[in-house]
Amino acid sequence: LGQTGFLGLQFQCVISLSCPAGYLVVSIEPLPPVVMGDTVTLKCNFRTDGNLREIVWFRVTEGGRSKQKIFTYDAMYNTNFSHMEDYRRREEFAYQTTVRLPEVQMEDNGPYECHVGIYDRTYREKVVLASGSIAVVVMSPPKSISVIAVDQPTRFNRYEAQNFTLLCTVTGGKPAPVVYFKRDGELIEVLPSTQSSDGAESRGLSVPIDSRSLISRDLDDTKLQRSISFLNPGIEPARSDGVRPQQRYTSGATGQEGPKPTTEIIPETVVSREFPRWVLSSSPLYYFDYTETEANDGTIEVQAMLTWHLNPQLDSEAMFSCEVKHPALSMPMQAEVILSAPKGPKLSVTPCRAKVGDTVRIAVEGFQTGVKGNEVFPEPLFTWSHVGGLLLDGSAEREGKVLVLERVPAELNGSLYRCSAENPLGSTNSYLRLIIFENPRIKKETLQFNVADSGGAEFGPTHIMLLLSVTLEFT
Repeated sequence: LGQTGFLGLQFQCVISLSCPAGYLVVSIEPLPPVVMGDTVTLKCNFRTDGNLREIVWFRVTEGGRSKQKIFTYDAMYNTNFSHMEDYRRREEFAYQTTVRLPEVQMEDNGPYECHVGIYDRTYREKVVLASGSIAVVVMSPPKSISVIAVDQPTRFNRYEAQNFTLLCTVTGGKPAPVVYFKRDGELIEVLPSTQSSDGAESRGLSVPIDSRSLISRDLDDTKLQRSISFLNPGIEPARSDGVRPQQRYTSGATGQEGPKPTTEIIPETVVSREFPRWVLSSSPLYYFDYTETEANDGTIEVQAMLTWHLNPQLDSEAMFSCEVKHPALSMPMQAEVILSAPKGPKLSVTPCRAKVGDTVRIAVEGFQTGVKGNEVFPEPLFTWSHVGGLLLDGSAEREGKVLVLERVPAELNGSLYRCSAENPLGSTNSYLRLIIFENPRIKKETLQFNVADSGGAEFGPTHIMLLLSVTLEFT
């Protein structure tokens, strides 16, 4: 079976009906891609006019450099040959051999070969060989999908534009799945990140002039006009009914310039709670980046990134989903996140009744309100500070979900601590007043220490004078 040269020569001979020797035709039924865990049956069909000698199935490994024998059938001891048989009479026999692969795994992926050997009907000492091959393609559905925010946590700045990137990671799939993003259930049209010019590195800050808005959202015209009027005082805002206020005229005739006022006109002070104009200028363009990495088990890990110019006013409470299509899945796999700003972190103190000298831990347990319970996405940045002073270690602020105060002194009783929670969508503050109780144990030890000191001060000089007098007399 291993003599490939002899195999090729015999195969060229047996496929011709005019060849005097026996013929053998081997073929393997095609097999569509299979899903990992399924049971697969390989079927090898062959036609011949000779007597069956042997059937061998091989699994080809290491790129064809090695073959592993998985099935063998030897017909030598199971067949009785008749010497009265007319060897010149040609008869065709059809055979089928099958191999069952239960619960295929990724290591079962690859080519398989079916080798068949027969005895020639004319020359019984001659063995005719032929083979067929098939590639088993094992598909693996994705095992996990996750969405995170890149470069988080970060501070919130309402006056500085920020780019925001969602990273979707899909592992365990083969072939590579198709990954796409949706916003509020609608497919997001994206631009390849390579199409952006010099601003490609900033992921979305440079917007092509000829590019259209990929997501159109209606803005409040009143807010938009009011925001523009704050930036351009010369533009008079329109009323909610769309009619501009009537122009005021002086007492003079039309076309004549009225008398100039003698007093200074103080403009009305307007406090704007709107976001700056850069937020409301246009809808964002979404840029898409995609990478594939092959794992050790043959599966593909896919990372897809969606980057856009974050708009805290429009993107707050928006739901972004990463969805995956794969031939081994009956329905898309998805992971969802809802962008939300932190709203009032809930703080807890341990121990509940802190005493002087204890180690106090102030921790963030969750948020008072939020989407899906207490979930806030992306992860907020927590900053602690002591209102009206410094922290115990002398620093102005400290980051983290837990603030540790070691050996708190009595002077911290009634002190106020602030916890600031912020992410790219907004910020909020929570306050906690620390109550420190007296520690009876420390007070008792201090009293004993003071008594001992006072006793030493009373009897110490007397003992010293007696010792000096004894020493002098002895001398």
